[in-house]
Amino acid sequence: MDSNDSGKRVPMLEITDLKKSYSEPGGGKLMILDIPHFRMDYGEQVVLRGESGGGKTTLLHVISGLVAADSGSIRLEGVELQGFSEAKRDRVRASKMGYVFQTFNLLPAFSALENVRLAMTFAGKKMDASRAEELLRRVGLHDRMDYLPSQLSVGQQQRVSVARALANRPKLLLADEPTANVDPANQDRIVELIQQTCEEEKVALLLVTHSDEVSKRFGRVEQLKTINRAAALTASMTAVGAGLDAGSSSRGREGLGAGNTSASGAAS
Repeated sequence: MDSNDSGKRVPMLEITDLKKSYSEPGGGKLMILDIPHFRMDYGEQVVLRGESGGGKTTLLHVISGLVAADSGSIRLEGVELQGFSEAKRDRVRASKMGYVFQTFNLLPAFSALENVRLAMTFAGKKMDASRAEELLRRVGLHDRMDYLPSQLSVGQQQRVSVARALANRPKLLLADEPTANVDPANQDRIVELIQQTCEEEKVALLLVTHSDEVSKRFGRVEQLKTINRAAALTASMTAVGAGLDAGSSSRGREGLGAGNTSASGAAS
């Protein structure tokens, strides 16, 4: 669905007043996400850059329906996802979204080809063996289709993960730090692979990372602390804490210096 009844173009993804928190041991609430508004269009490739603990993975989990938000709106192709049951969120994720996990999440007892084929069954679709093979060829694994994950390098496992995420022809691909566990030599290759395959398949891409090297490859880069008020607050508190620690350390050094002077004077 590209437009609403008025003819106005509907975004691929639109988030409004989204909030997600977790309970703390003392009974309080730790706010992870507080996003007034975010949107992206069909086929657009967007990077969300943020430091660890800023809510990047939580945001992808909420968008994909792996976890439910506390409140707010998530619209995919104009359809409101908030309020869906867990089973319905699972169906939407399987049919409309692809997910590239930071830790790959491949099934260890199944081959690369079987991992891609199985992803098709999650969406309730007929298994398309030819598409699974085509995707593995496109990610450069035509000669590794029958290998188990344990027989593949880290970079090859991530490429299987990319192929699996595209198996059901999703409208939106979510990529969670896809180069975090890949050696620097393969980092550019993985990012280029994701960008190229998404462009060829006309899939919108939302990739989260803390890496400047990854971010600079994209035309649109959003800072998580800019769109997520909870991340901005965390960053501000961290900066204040660092300032207090630095001041305390400085005062400690001054006191130590004074003590050494007194001791020196007493000795003389």
